Amino acid sequence: MGSSTVVVGGFPRGVFLERRKRVLNELGKGAMVLPAAPVLFRAGDSQLPYRPDSELFYLTGFTEPESVLVLRGFADEARTVLFSRPRDRRAERWSGPRVGPAHARTLVSVDDARPIGQLEDDLASLLEGADRVFFRFGAGSQAEEGILEALRMARTKGTRRGVGPRGVMDPGVILDELRLRKDTSEVEAIREAAAITVQGFRAAFSKLRPGMGEWELEADLEATFRRLGAGGPAFASIVGSGANGCVLHYIQNSRRMEAGELVLVDAGAEFRMYSGDISRTVPVSGRFSAEQRDIYQVVELARQEAISRIRPGVRVSHVHATTVRLLVRGLRDLGVISGDEDELIELAAHEPFFPHRTSHWLGLDTHDVGDYAQNGESRSFEVGMVLTIEPGLYFPPNQEGGSFEGIGIRIEDDILVTEDGAEILNGGLPTEPEEVAALVGTETE
Repeated sequence: MGSSTVVVGGFPRGVFLERRKRVLNELGKGAMVLPAAPVLFRAGDSQLPYRPDSELFYLTGFTEPESVLVLRGFADEARTVLFSRPRDRRAERWSGPRVGPAHARTLVSVDDARPIGQLEDDLASLLEGADRVFFRFGAGSQAEEGILEALRMARTKGTRRGVGPRGVMDPGVILDELRLRKDTSEVEAIREAAAITVQGFRAAFSKLRPGMGEWELEADLEATFRRLGAGGPAFASIVGSGANGCVLHYIQNSRRMEAGELVLVDAGAEFRMYSGDISRTVPVSGRFSAEQRDIYQVVELARQEAISRIRPGVRVSHVHATTVRLLVRGLRDLGVISGDEDELIELAAHEPFFPHRTSHWLGLDTHDVGDYAQNGESRSFEVGMVLTIEPGLYFPPNQEGGSFEGIGIRIEDDILVTEDGAEILNGGLPTEPEEVAALVGTETE
């Protein structure tokens, strides 16, 4: 059976082989050590759902805890070594089957696979020929002591032979740029995550009525995610009604929604480890008030214009500047702020009402890796990048908001940069105010 036909983590194994090949080429004479994410507990032995480390998954598709991948760019053999948990009948009775090193070697197609218990004894020697190690300290990984030992050996013994690592670098120096440009399999996973998220929003909004709890809307949303094949929510779902919609990362979802209010929902399904991330703001009663509609239309115009500017070669900062200008213009037209438009932008007059950026990268992590600037300048979009566009306006209580006080509106889409411009990956969910309002309360009693 060919490597491209074996499925690992929901993807053809060949995808991971090709990624590792690229990393090994980038490493030169260096090495990279990537540990699995730790197992987390709520209390005692009550384990939280395990979420694999994104970097380790990106290069292997392997999803077991207590695993470490070692990549050796300098080596002629054993260039890829995976440490993982051994088979253990008693442990598997409690937490499920383990792959085991023998099968892991074949499944992931690495050069060598060893029990995780050998990591402490083997890691320093595996790194002996490297000139530097790409590793992230601070997570309490089992690999940390081995890295330190390799550095000590290089300092004491390597001076005579001229071998051994003399420095440690962040793996993101190599991996962030690779992850920033999505391949076809990644785009399809994000597209499916976005499609499931759209269905979740539609199902939840169809049940929305005054008196409903924010937590009930959250439950309807996430139940649809799971029913349609998602692993669950990609992040803690935000369901903020009334003034709660002005809290950017509100996740308590503990209030009952009232007639005449808006509810801001920011959520995303996770599919094969990749995230969807969509925001919509809808009227709880199915109809916008005049003030709510005025603010909504300002935000919607900013969303439309921001997306229209995305194409290869355009700088990220240009899209944000477009959003800021339109929000400032809208706030001025509505009498919230006053003055010359350019001066207002220079003074950042929008920040009390729009305190966040217009976009973020999207992928294995909801706020995915990748620099937004290079060499002191905003970077340009490239084909294959995936990002969100999410303008918003927020008028918390006790802030200069006049008749708009308590209104919070955000509209967010998932965008793929294409050769021709931008593709909205969640295009099945409307943004026009009349169409958005029509989603509310459509389920019959």
